[in-house]
Amino acid sequence: MTPPTSTPPQVGAAAAGTPGAPGAPRAAEPVKVLPARHPWRWAATAVVAVLAAMAVNALVTNPAWDWPTVGQFLFSATILESLWLTVRLTLAGTAIGLVLGTVLALMRMSANPLLRGVSFAYVSVFRSVPLILQLLFWYNLAILYDRIGFGVPFGPQFWTVSTQDLVGPVTAAFLGLGLHQAAYFAEIVRSGFLAVDPGQREAAAALGIPRARQFRRIQLPQALRVIVPTTGNEVIGLLKGTSVVYVMALPELFYQVQVVYNRTGQVIPLLLVAAVWYFALTTALSALQWLVERHYGRGSTREDRRPALLRALRSVRAGRGHRAEVAR
Repeated sequence: MTPPTSTPPQVGAAAAGTPGAPGAPRAAEPVKVLPARHPWRWAATAVVAVLAAMAVNALVTNPAWDWPTVGQFLFSATILESLWLTVRLTLAGTAIGLVLGTVLALMRMSANPLLRGVSFAYVSVFRSVPLILQLLFWYNLAILYDRIGFGVPFGPQFWTVSTQDLVGPVTAAFLGLGLHQAAYFAEIVRSGFLAVDPGQREAAAALGIPRARQFRRIQLPQALRVIVPTTGNEVIGLLKGTSVVYVMALPELFYQVQVVYNRTGQVIPLLLVAAVWYFALTTALSALQWLVERHYGRGSTREDRRPALLRALRSVRAGRGHRAEVAR
């Protein structure tokens, strides 16, 4: 008797794979991707666009802004001289504040209780007293000390000078701004160094790396990632805070603008002149801060750190180049 024959596996598999055969797998249908809808985002964009257009229209069409007068005084010799004094005050206050603030931060982190106590007392006092009061104190220092002497401590003085001649209005402004900022820079620098993991310093010491190289190559670059952004904000705040020295009748930008509009009666245009120059200076400082942050932030993140406007311009240029290649 002949045994029953069975279908070979190859034939069954081929039959199952034949289109239209029973049990054949269906062809994969393309997945339809629907874009995400953001109606509220578009609504907010429309509202902001309308408000921005209204603000620009008010600035351009309202004759009370008096833009011709703004252009007349924007680059006048008087305004430019006062602008240079504002820049000098900012640079001097930043330099004094950074140097003294770094010393105070190192004192605060010292193991010596006297150094820690002096640093803590300085920061507490100068952060508690308003800047305008400190400026007036240094401006009237001659009332407390008629002459300042140089010599042996608690001993004879070899040379003395009149306080009025030594600490003039500009010097008093430099001291007031610099010593005031030193209290804030001290806390900024201290926070930057405390943000560095102590284990890295211990590992470097275990490898025999000298302390100076540890500080220069390990601690300082990481601390600057924390120090630079806050320091940049403080410098921008100091630039705008230089307007406080008007109490000493120093001809900086804000004081000089007041002098001009008290003489001409054109208050709004002159205030706009000051606002334009403050905006230009703060923008330049912000760009410098971004460059320094990008330098010390290398390797810390893969995020594109370029400004949004720069990224958009480069994207437009790349798109134009791609279209030109396709057209050829």
